[in-house]
Amino acid sequence: MQKENDELLRPMQPTDAEAVFKIYAQGIAGGQATFETQIPAWEKWDSAHIQECRWVAEAEDVMFGWAALSKVSQRNVYEGVAEVSVYISETFQKKGIGSLLLERLISSSEEAGFWTLQAQIFPENISSISLHKKHGFRQNGTREKIALMTIGTMAGLWRDVVLLERRSKQVGD
Repeated sequence: MQKENDELLRPMQPTDAEAVFKIYAQGIAGGQATFETQIPAWEKWDSAHIQECRWVAEAEDVMFGWAALSKVSQRNVYEGVAEVSVYISETFQKKGIGSLLLERLISSSEEAGFWTLQAQIFPENISSISLHKKHGFRQNGTREKIALMTIGTMAGLWRDVVLLERRSKQVGD
């Protein structure tokens, strides 16, 4: 079964933009995945995400989800720290796709020299928090009222995000 699951994953390509953004749009519309309100141009999204650490899960030309890393800072001291994005199509949630993608993202991040991965997740998104904790992320705190939600059922409310972090075993304790 693991071999079959591994065959679902492949590196993201620029030709995946339409399918990636379709899933991203679902996350935006749901109001529990991001503060973003619009899909950016591919060029902007592409330049903000690390090439070696982008994965898609698909079979028979149907994309189930994607995962990617973005740098948290341009400062040299933070060159090994990245923020995680994992998005699963509404149709394929709760089927283990998030775990497959996050596992691959973690291994590729370590191969690329990242020692710390961060995730900022709305506290109401219990399944995403659970997914990250399952893969070694620990909750470091809550950033309270970090931004004003402008879309969805929580539009007009200041939202908290839970800050989760995973250190590579390469760093040690």
